Amino acid sequence: MLTSQEHNTLQFIRSYITQHGNAPKFKEIGLAIGVTSQGTIHRYVQSLEDKGYINRAKGNARGMSLVELPLVSAPTIPLVGRIAAGMPIEAIEDQQEINLSELFMGPDIFALRVTGDSMMDAGILDNDYVIIKKQSEAHNGDIVVAMIDQVEATLKTFKRTAENEVTLIPQNSEMDPMIFAAERVRIHGVLVGQMRSYDR
Repeated sequence: MLTSQEHNTLQFIRSYITQHGNAPKFKEIGLAIGVTSQGTIHRYVQSLEDKGYINRAKGNARGMSLVELPLVSAPTIPLVGRIAAGMPIEAIEDQQEINLSELFMGPDIFALRVTGDSMMDAGILDNDYVIIKKQSEAHNGDIVVAMIDQVEATLKTFKRTAENEVTLIPQNSEMDPMIFAAERVRIHGVLVGQMRSYDR
């Protein structure tokens, strides 16, 4: 099994080799997957080699080649129809599949486990997993991962209330919005999905 970043690394290596005919350097991999640490990139590449996905030639910065592995289909869940969460609708049997890799994977996608109930009114509960698209810009109303003063990360609804002011709004009627000078807040990503297990 590959971690999400190992998967992203492998996907980039595969696509780079297909496009250029040789392997990328560590710096190019880092730019593609959003990692600056050469040691971390080396760890991902070494893990791919240890797990049998690539071969590496010693002393050659572009000396990586792909190992041909049996084709494994992307993880899917059967999609068997629709169900009403409001007014009842006619049950429709429609056997399809949801491709989880298309929904929740990609070079700019990561997951976080939620702690606390500040977003409960948006249906995001304690211990849920949120799927985040890495980006540094957000629109009013987006649910974002925001870093405050480069120290504290939080999941809140974003609103720019003035040119130099940002409000981070909890979706919990018992909590107050948090107002910050814009330079104190850095956006790390925007919510694009959510997962919850009821077997816990």
